[in-house]
Amino acid sequence: MSIAPQSTPAVDKDWWRGAVIYQIYPRSYQDSNGDGIGDLKGIAVRLPHVAALGVDAIWISPFFTSPMRDFGYDVSNYEDVDPIFGSLADFDAMMTEAHRLGIKVMIDLVLSHSSDRHPWFVESRSSKDNPKADWYVWVDAKPDGTPPNNWLSIFGGSAWAWDPTRMQYYMHNFLTSQPDLNLHNPEVQDRLLDVVRFWLDRGVDGFRLDTINFYFHDKELRDNPALEPSRRNASTAPAVNPYNFQEHLYDKNRPENLEFLKRFRAVLDEYPAIAAVGEVGDSQRGLEIVGEYTSGGDKMHMCYAFEFLAPDALSPERVEEVMNDFDAAAPEGWACWAFSNHDVVRHVSRWGNLVADRDAFAKLYAALLLTLRGSVCIYQGEELALTEADLAYQDLQDPYGIQFWPEFKGRDGCRTPMVWDSQVAQGGFSTVKPWLPVPVEHILRAVNVQQGDENSVLEQYRRFLAFRKQHPAFAKGEIAFSEPQGDVLIYTRNYDGETILCAFNMSPVEAMATLPEGNWQGLTGHGFTSNNYGNKIDIPAWGAYFARLA
Repeated sequence: MSIAPQSTPAVDKDWWRGAVIYQIYPRSYQDSNGDGIGDLKGIAVRLPHVAALGVDAIWISPFFTSPMRDFGYDVSNYEDVDPIFGSLADFDAMMTEAHRLGIKVMIDLVLSHSSDRHPWFVESRSSKDNPKADWYVWVDAKPDGTPPNNWLSIFGGSAWAWDPTRMQYYMHNFLTSQPDLNLHNPEVQDRLLDVVRFWLDRGVDGFRLDTINFYFHDKELRDNPALEPSRRNASTAPAVNPYNFQEHLYDKNRPENLEFLKRFRAVLDEYPAIAAVGEVGDSQRGLEIVGEYTSGGDKMHMCYAFEFLAPDALSPERVEEVMNDFDAAAPEGWACWAFSNHDVVRHVSRWGNLVADRDAFAKLYAALLLTLRGSVCIYQGEELALTEADLAYQDLQDPYGIQFWPEFKGRDGCRTPMVWDSQVAQGGFSTVKPWLPVPVEHILRAVNVQQGDENSVLEQYRRFLAFRKQHPAFAKGEIAFSEPQGDVLIYTRNYDGETILCAFNMSPVEAMATLPEGNWQGLTGHGFTSNNYGNKIDIPAWGAYFARLA
């Protein structure tokens, strides 16, 4: 008897469309060698937790060689692992384990700037005529010795730093130790694309591109105009930062970036089923830029802006407004939504600080995030409903927070170590004092405390992610909003003949809502309960209701 050959499963090139991506901040996930800092071996050990959640991919924040002035976002070697995180062999082993568990691996690329310790910059600053002299943005001073224009750094002060060797200023959108690469130089673009190929050849499944709209500057170095005070907001920089006083027309958001992104996408398309998501940081034109970068199918697969990472509290009207604004700005694009990440106050604190039932709040917002149209990023610890840590000034590590303390406390509060075991020191993260303290209130929410408790936030994340996978409409479908009913947000997701109704009570008191016309059959398995009275539903505080159109 002959055995028919097994066919190779078709590669899903669109796996990213509607994917749930779990962000890991490697310094704070798991310390495997007792130095108080998380590492790649630690990530590998904890991947079963990620797999048990039911996500599709992980995004790992930078682990490249770095002096760590900005904790990895200042790269001094794009093609190696910093020793504090391990080695390339450790990365390969971690990726093999992730793939064994069915998890795709995306890594963070920081292409707009490098560390001032990078050999490229060391050579570039050595003279005005070396082979890499034009790899960074160098400009002569004005006749009076001042910087060439009014551009500001996000981290405070001028975006220009004086270099006594070249007797010129160099541009830095972030720390002075993070000089901006000059992507107007084709050699720089080519070398960065070599970096992309290096990691694709190692088997990564995609990338998250840091500060994607900062890649190019205005060649004419024109001053940014002042921004009307009425147009200022704190979505990408804290309100106390004068960066918000300018309209950033010339230091970033330049049209030349579109051609580079096409070159980047062409490299990705040489490999099977690769995806990339870009971070667009702009307080006025964020969604518009997302639309530009995701149009045409020849640039980014997806991008995210800061609408849902901003301080502004969510309401039914706000959710619908953002989704409609995205559709208008990016009709060809695909969004990637997140409520928390390594740069912003954790959303359970940012929006739910005064909420009495924090667990119910966290469960509702998870269900909301996981049913919006787009892909989703979940930040480590979000599945435990971790709050923003309140750190003492002497414990701060983030230069951004140190600069603007106390009005802005920086990003350390969302970067404290993951908590695994309430029965051991440091919550199971490390055997020694970690690089950031572990809050007592976090230890009480450790994985071992919540695991197996059907009422816990962790088990609700697992349950809802499984429910989401049962209904492709959540990942791939269209979205249509009904008129909000008080604090109740209602929309449908529609895909391949299936229409699912989603109703969210975004308030601390129960609410009655009327269902849209149709024969709605309530769904189970999502972890929420509501009472039906004909075409009306009684939704508990911070509750939700899901039904299928029969």
